[in-house]
Amino acid sequence: MVIHSYVLMDNHYHLLLETPLANLSRAMQWLNVSYTVWFNRRHGRVGHLFQGRYKAIVVEADAWCVELSRYIHLNPARMARLGLSKEARRRQRLGVDEAPNAGEVRKRVERMRTYRWSSYRAYVGLVKSPEWLQTETVLGRIGEGSPVERRKNYRTHVELAVREGLKEKPWEAVTAQVLLGGRSFVEKMRRGLRGNEKEQPALRGLRWRASWEEVVGVVEKMKGEKWEQFQDRHGDWGRDLALYLGRRHCGLKLAELGERAGGLDYRTVSWAMGRFAKRLAKERELMERVKTAEDQIKNPEI
Repeated sequence: MVIHSYVLMDNHYHLLLETPLANLSRAMQWLNVSYTVWFNRRHGRVGHLFQGRYKAIVVEADAWCVELSRYIHLNPARMARLGLSKEARRRQRLGVDEAPNAGEVRKRVERMRTYRWSSYRAYVGLVKSPEWLQTETVLGRIGEGSPVERRKNYRTHVELAVREGLKEKPWEAVTAQVLLGGRSFVEKMRRGLRGNEKEQPALRGLRWRASWEEVVGVVEKMKGEKWEQFQDRHGDWGRDLALYLGRRHCGLKLAELGERAGGLDYRTVSWAMGRFAKRLAKERELMERVKTAEDQIKNPEI
């Protein structure tokens, strides 16, 4: 297991890890239990040590490792006594709070640079990096130059976030609470994941979904017409096919379909889909069109 970044706070910690072997859950169970037992014995306490349950997110390294490392290293500056309670950070994200003043910025930066339980000081060259900490991977993605220049650039990148108000962005891009990366990365991981959706509800969010725009684009291509030309034709196979695919592959509800289809009432959508289903049972040509459309939606290059 490779440790890229870490921070230990009063009631939780964050790790940016790379696991050559598929043993993360076992390793984290060992770490949490072993450290809690050791800490409780040393300090004469009992019970849970960390807040909440262990949670892991699979990350697309090339796109997100720098931002996640920065997020981890900013944790010591996100404290109520430094003027950054959860409510204050929420107000900043909404743009209804003022940017921190020079004094607040200075305190937060000093806190990060002197905080012993974080890998930040090793990243920016304030202390020697321990042998078990891998900093080159993240620093190598911050830009070109010598090791000293990369550490300087990384420090600038991280501490700029303090001056801008510590807006927390990474988790806004997480898919189904388990994946952080671009669309192709999420699709690749989705194909390889296995599990019971009843036992792991987050897996439902990884079901493949097309966008309404993709569906319309495929139907337009098949018909040789623009959506606006046939969207209001009662009984048109193209309009009904789009509604059918939107329900089946976009996960849209009837009312949502109606809204995207030009303001149709949900009852109209329901009738159109019922009519289309009856035609599918009788018309082989229509069945072939559905299959062709589904293949093109799932494989746009076809």
